[in-house]
Amino acid sequence: MNQERTIISFDFAIKTLLREKSNFVILEGFLSELLGCDVKVIDILESEGNIDDATFKTNRVDLKARINNGEIVIFEIQVFTQVDFFGKLLFDVSKAVVEQVSVGEKYDIKKIYMIGIAYFNIHAKQDYLFRAKLTGFEGLHYQEIIPFSQTYGLTPGGAVLDIHPEYFLILPNMFHEQINSKFDEWVYTLKNSIVKPDFSAAGLQEAVVKLDMLKMSVKERRTYEKYLRNKTDDDTVIETYRMEGREEGILKGREEGILKGREEGILKGRVEGEKEGILKGREEGKKEGLLEGREEGKIEERKNILELLEKGYTLDQIKNILSVGNAFIRS
Repeated sequence: MNQERTIISFDFAIKTLLREKSNFVILEGFLSELLGCDVKVIDILESEGNIDDATFKTNRVDLKARINNGEIVIFEIQVFTQVDFFGKLLFDVSKAVVEQVSVGEKYDIKKIYMIGIAYFNIHAKQDYLFRAKLTGFEGLHYQEIIPFSQTYGLTPGGAVLDIHPEYFLILPNMFHEQINSKFDEWVYTLKNSIVKPDFSAAGLQEAVVKLDMLKMSVKERRTYEKYLRNKTDDDTVIETYRMEGREEGILKGREEGILKGREEGILKGRVEGEKEGILKGREEGKKEGLLEGREEGKIEERKNILELLEKGYTLDQIKNILSVGNAFIRS
């Protein structure tokens, strides 16, 4: 291959072509690069997502496969925002565990790998590949570790199998497109539906051959185009809801802002009014006090003059007495 090749989207392939046994090699390559070991897909297990859906709803795409020694792999691909995405992963894993055991049988549990691929914002800051696994029980006093595994046989040579589910979360839209590993080539392909000529990760060359858009039959192309139209319609509806939500939020914010502004204005007006009233009252009080004081002083002065006249003082004597008194008051 000497040029880039565009292939159909992986979420569509999971739902259709990759369920065919002849295409298992693509799944095997993907899982081998992710898990770091050779993976052989034995068969596809029946599940809700395996049932054909003519409308090709894009909100949930499931593929459930048995690999190697009976381990189970579940693919959960989510294109649009789903608030309970992690709850869905947990439910699918729990259901797959329960389905392995019939009433009265021993708990012969096979390990489950959950591959969650999310194309929406899941609040990751930098990374695009995450792994979650419970490796064992840790002692609270001595930090002793007991592996979460199933032991077959009581002898030291008995097989010990890791049985606790393991989760992988892949966020293609967070991928920086800098290729540092074979699996990065797969993540690049998940994000862009393009296989570069120098890609050599297991399964990708087979994907170019099996999933090449140019090699699809007329019926397959029509089906794929219908899927893309439905996907676009769903995306448009979601974006419309978001825009309406933003507009409604802006209007509500304005209304709340106006009400809050009125309340704050009233409170501020009251406070400023009280301050202004106090200052104005003080000024007016001073003026009124001065006037009243002056009037009362004049009345008192007349009263004193009359008393001095009755006692026989002359006008010159009264004038001197009053001038001395005023001088004393001023001092």
